[in-house]
Amino acid sequence: MRFFAGFGVALYFLLTGGTPSQAQHLSTYGTPGLIDMPTAEVMPDGNLATTAFVMRDTNRNTVTFQILPRIYGSFRYSYIEDFNAGGTQSRYDRSFDIHYQIREETRRGPALAVGLRDFGGTGIYSGEYLVATKTFAERWKVTGGMGWGRLGLRNSFTNPFAALDSRFEVRPALNVVTGGQFNFSQWFRGPAALFGGVQYNVGNRLTLLAEYSSDTYPGETANIGFDASNPFNFGASYRFDNGLTLNGYYMYGSTLGLQLSYTLDPRKARAPGGQDAAAPALSSMQQVAAASWNLPPEQTAGDGPSTRDVLRSRLGDQGQRLVGYEVAGERATVEVENDKFHVSAQAIGRTARAMANTLHPSVKVFVITLRRQGLPITTAEIRRADLYNLENELDGAWATLARTSIRDEPSGLPTGTVEGAYPHLSYFLGPYGRLSFFDPDNPLRYEVGLAARATYVARPGLTFLGVVRQPVASTLADTTRVSNSVLPHVRSDWASYSQESNLQIGNLTAEYLWRPGPDLFARVTAGYLEEMYGGLSAELLWFPAESHLAFGAELNYVKQRDFDMLFGFQDYDVVTGHVSMYYDTPGDYHLQVDVGRYLAGDFGVTFGLDREFNNGFKVGAFATLTNVSSADFGEGSFDKGIRFEVPVSWFTGTSSKAKLRQVIRPVLRDGGARLNVANRLYEYTREERAGRIVGQWGRFYR
Repeated sequence: MRFFAGFGVALYFLLTGGTPSQAQHLSTYGTPGLIDMPTAEVMPDGNLATTAFVMRDTNRNTVTFQILPRIYGSFRYSYIEDFNAGGTQSRYDRSFDIHYQIREETRRGPALAVGLRDFGGTGIYSGEYLVATKTFAERWKVTGGMGWGRLGLRNSFTNPFAALDSRFEVRPALNVVTGGQFNFSQWFRGPAALFGGVQYNVGNRLTLLAEYSSDTYPGETANIGFDASNPFNFGASYRFDNGLTLNGYYMYGSTLGLQLSYTLDPRKARAPGGQDAAAPALSSMQQVAAASWNLPPEQTAGDGPSTRDVLRSRLGDQGQRLVGYEVAGERATVEVENDKFHVSAQAIGRTARAMANTLHPSVKVFVITLRRQGLPITTAEIRRADLYNLENELDGAWATLARTSIRDEPSGLPTGTVEGAYPHLSYFLGPYGRLSFFDPDNPLRYEVGLAARATYVARPGLTFLGVVRQPVASTLADTTRVSNSVLPHVRSDWASYSQESNLQIGNLTAEYLWRPGPDLFARVTAGYLEEMYGGLSAELLWFPAESHLAFGAELNYVKQRDFDMLFGFQDYDVVTGHVSMYYDTPGDYHLQVDVGRYLAGDFGVTFGLDREFNNGFKVGAFATLTNVSSADFGEGSFDKGIRFEVPVSWFTGTSSKAKLRQVIRPVLRDGGARLNVANRLYEYTREERAGRIVGQWGRFYR
């Protein structure tokens, strides 16, 4: 049984514990539905669901995301035992769904929806549908629909769309040599069939279901002897307090099915916020002035600690490293590196409090500059009086924002550099883990071990980085497959890097970051840039402080590293680079478009769309189209995938800048492959730019 090895369950264990959502019932395909058949329902906007389903010889694992209020998308990874080669090989299949709710349910009318199931894969589950769902007497839901493809097989009839065009009457054969292509020529073509069912909510926990299925399971019937002659399915669903749902089914009169599913709202963290120590209370001006170490700016300290020393200590208690300090008249300028808060507005608020509780009352204006590894990014200017006057107002944070100046900070060296700020060494020694999905021989591979990471900032902007790993347990190398790619093997030899390495140098780089001018950022990185490539990378970014739009350009010359991941190189080298557009759309969405040359020498464009919630939880998808044909690309036809980014604070409730990231590709090939260089400037600077700071200013007083 591979029930707990599937992709859906892997994500379930990653994400469970978050606040469960009151979502619709999920079908065996991981989407709102009955048992095998879809309904016209959608999940609450922004919800994320994971599902694992198993029945005889079949395992389906699905993640579904409510992209827009009326649109959800799904990615599914399925396993069918002994399905291929005359019953001698099992089938691992990847598929995508999309569903659009045309009309919401009203008191007088049903919800209406249209959907595509497995619209871009090998087509094993390929089908389209139009469906309606209506609620009666609060507890009953009735669904009826019409399907095509796999949903148009049982008691089928001539396609009604044939009355519009005779081409709708026949469904063309599907070319599944490479898979991954959109099957436009098949959509809503060929015979149609009806399906339907009912759902009865016994209470808040128990739901009973019955459906008439239009799917005859033709491939399973022919290849593994599955009996789907009976069209009726029956099931029961029970929801636990933690949001986990357990479903049991009796299907097609011949088999039992079991399903686990979980739906969460990414907006609501697993652990409630506010687990940090409270922000320091603002001391009165009299208390600040009476401090023995506090003197007017024009006077110097005696034998005791200086004002700067006290401020530095207090900022350190708030996770802010003081790197620049200067007082001139009524203005005090501090430059800090935020080592704690993933919300920069909170870092600014904590810094302002420390300044108010430390600096002499004659200082009236606080100027706070945020830096990263010495790179100046953004400056906020706050009047001391506003900090005091608005703290206890109902909308004090936003009133403070209206009186705060947030601007670009293109200056170079820190103002009044603090002794000991540079050079600066930080390091990490501890466990690491890596996951690999969808190898044709094993759907889930892993590697765990020990990692050492050291970052040495020699001077503002100049950083040396080293990462060394020692695997302890790994299944990444447990494969006998050899790449059959006709392109240069820029990624498809990934298993060789695990098979031929022991101690691994992940990164060993020198990096310089600087500000060429207002709204401009620049980066040059040299060394072992990632585990497969070393060389030189240069980047320039134009990113106005308050703009939702940014443009960047990157150019790299790299050589492929030896499989042992130590100091040697192979013969392959390439010049690669892109120009990029970044745009934060209204709402939670972020668009990125990259145009340029990829590692295999192919030219093309990558489109990426992410939905990022205010707490930093991100779900996105990307696709790359290049001048490599689908035949030359191989299985999958083109590079694509989904990605997740979850702040550690989402799990713990305590502030941290750490994030968990995972990119899921249905298949890893050589076309459309891009260099994985660290600290690309847009993501590196984005959290400290004015647009993000303003959007999260509600945490200023926290």
